[in-house]
Amino acid sequence: MRYDLVIFDNDGVLVDSEPISNRILAAHLTELGHPTTYEESLRDYMGGAMHRIHEVVLERSGERLPAGFDEAFHQRVFEEFRRRLEPVAGVVEVLEKLTADGVPYCVGSSGSHERIRVALTKTGLLERFAEGRSGGGECIFSSQDVGRGKPAPDLFLYAAKEMGVAPERCAVVEDSPLGVRAAVAAGMDVYGFTAMTPAAKLVEAGATALFDQMAELPALLQ
Repeated sequence: MRYDLVIFDNDGVLVDSEPISNRILAAHLTELGHPTTYEESLRDYMGGAMHRIHEVVLERSGERLPAGFDEAFHQRVFEEFRRRLEPVAGVVEVLEKLTADGVPYCVGSSGSHERIRVALTKTGLLERFAEGRSGGGECIFSSQDVGRGKPAPDLFLYAAKEMGVAPERCAVVEDSPLGVRAAVAAGMDVYGFTAMTPAAKLVEAGATALFDQMAELPALLQ
């Protein structure tokens, strides 16, 4: 394999969370007087950190979301995650293949550390990221760890640094245009997962290659 590190986005790549969280987000924003459809939520917010939601709503409406917005949203999302979240089909086999090949991998997610851990715990994936860094320690990186979320490259560059790998030796697995743009800005190859996003949008963002089934990914990374 030509990479020394594979960085996985979490939502929509490791766990099948995007339909759950974006339906909740659209309903929550609509309740607060900012009418939003599920499709609009996917288009505008998928792959972004929480601050992006606040910024977009403020820019469009001139109004700030209430102070308790994040907490209320996460409470609803976590309840649904714990009830019915599942791993993305085929991702366990991909992680097992990387482990067998001796290729390190980690999580680089726009979500909070709490969101990542709730999702990975429910889907049984947390233990696979428990001892990933050289010297030990979890290999889970969140936008909370850096100043700017995707599409800025900060998160991916931070993850690579913490894992001890040069950016050009990293591959990123992403499913959102924001995430693809962040990886490109970080100088990394990025593989676009098209299960939730039209292929053309990931190509436009700069994806190195595309795939629509997790089973296809290992061959692309060779």
